[in-house]
Amino acid sequence: MFDIGPSELLLIVVVAVLVIGPKDLPLALRTAGKWIGKMRKISGHFRAGLDTMIREAEMEELEKKWAEQNERVMREHPNGGPGEPEPTGAYPPPPLPAPLPAPATAESRAILQDNPDEYRDMPFVPDPPAPDGDTDPKLGPPDAAKA
Repeated sequence: MFDIGPSELLLIVVVAVLVIGPKDLPLALRTAGKWIGKMRKISGHFRAGLDTMIREAEMEELEKKWAEQNERVMREHPNGGPGEPEPTGAYPPPPLPAPLPAPATAESRAILQDNPDEYRDMPFVPDPPAPDGDTDPKLGPPDAAKA
């Protein structure tokens, strides 16, 4: 900001030690730091105020442009724009996809492999689910299988 080089900074420190003295130098630096902090706060507050004013001015300009464009569009289309197209009828619903075949169980696959021609024309009916979802009716409860 002030473009102070290392040699200039050293000269300032030497002059400060000679003029103020080594005893009062920490107090002087503390006081200078407080003043610099206050100046930074004031300049930051001032800068924030300017930024707010600039932002508000930009928003006013944009609002004016939007209002002008809105007026132009309203003049070009006094009836509210091109009319809505007349409804000609509803489109038929799309065809439903074919249902997926039910998954084959191990028992039904075994029957089909043993007698493929006999069961070819019969509809597939899956086995009923287990009573509680965790057991197979042929095996019994899970504890009985372990025992």
